[in-house]
Amino acid sequence: MKAEDRTVLYDSDTPLGDVVLSSRVRLARNITGYPFVNRASADQLSEVVHRVQTAQIGGVFETGARWINLQSSDETDRGLLFERNLISKHFSEGTHPRCVALSADGSASIMVNEEDHVRAQMFAGGFRLHSLVESMTQLDRSLEHSLDFAFHPRFGYLTACPTNLGTGIRISVMLHLPALRILDELEKMRRAAKELKLAVRGLHGEGSDALGELFQVSNQVTLGRSEEDLLEEFAGAIVPRLVEYERHARQRMLETDAPAATDRAHRALGILRAARLLSLEEAFKYLSRVRLGIAIGIIDKIQIGTVNRLLLEVQPAHLTRILTLPPSLAADDRAARATHVRTVLA
Repeated sequence: MKAEDRTVLYDSDTPLGDVVLSSRVRLARNITGYPFVNRASADQLSEVVHRVQTAQIGGVFETGARWINLQSSDETDRGLLFERNLISKHFSEGTHPRCVALSADGSASIMVNEEDHVRAQMFAGGFRLHSLVESMTQLDRSLEHSLDFAFHPRFGYLTACPTNLGTGIRISVMLHLPALRILDELEKMRRAAKELKLAVRGLHGEGSDALGELFQVSNQVTLGRSEEDLLEEFAGAIVPRLVEYERHARQRMLETDAPAATDRAHRALGILRAARLLSLEEAFKYLSRVRLGIAIGIIDKIQIGTVNRLLLEVQPAHLTRILTLPPSLAADDRAARATHVRTVLA
């Protein structure tokens, strides 16, 4: 992968884009006649790789899929894919036969032999779940022309994890919730999410930290639900409700202590423009505050898309490729990170 490859994740110009950083739709499928990945032999997994790579893949991959063999790819390439959430950490670190297909614009991936034989993902900046579900449906239909997926008349599509049984689809958004954190109301959001049977995770999904007040929220139940029902409930009711929690918190923050909110945003911007050393956690913390400042009108000379871009590029693998650093140095090169942030914000 090239560092200058641009993904659509920089673009949050949608009605809920001040809170919804990005949207994702994920599909899990398994091929009939093969054990699940955790029980299959290396030869069986190699056969699955061959089956998927030779299948006719349409939709966003119609113009061609760029296949990457994870067993022979270098560490930085795998890191770039992970930091863009195009592959999972478990998939990146595996040693079994596996590969990933990327769409031409970098907005979609198909992981072969992750937890399931096929894990397709599609991303878009801002709140664009409806178009993503439509595109994923097209991809699913094209794959079914070449591959026979395991299906049960009662349980639906069979998956390695029971929570994905049924449609096998997960719909998620990456939410930026700094005001809820500042007002110490994140627990209220978590309780609401639990009642609505949602999964709330960090920046890179299960087991990851919520850097920069970024939280991945997705549906947790797929059994007995159609794609249309899931989309209508999640995109039509749940996401707008969570966005309103954050927007109300931002308004209360301004009403109760506007000087503190203004100071917080401009102090963060000042640090980012002046710092000579920045850890990953510090970069996310201050970029989060600047993004909030832009969203509530305190900072007006920087675009949210610029901050979205930096949230990606301050991560180790992106720094390595952008600044041509040795991988051993970039993992915690605070000086390189600070230099890059200063350059972009200049």
